[in-house]
Amino acid sequence: MKYVCNVCGWEYDEEQGYPEGGIAPGTKWEDIPEDFECPLCSVGKDQFSAE
Repeated sequence: MKYVCNVCGWEYDEEQGYPEGGIAPGTKWEDIPEDFECPLCSVGKDQFSAE
């Protein structure tokens, strides 16, 4: 599953994770900490939509 930032379009892909941010490949969106912020525009998880 992929999740896209509604503000800037940055995409989180569960298969790839976000290793640069300490999130391992295969990490489900619901398992990402609630204080996660978009790496590009700093909005919170509530500003992402499933794709």
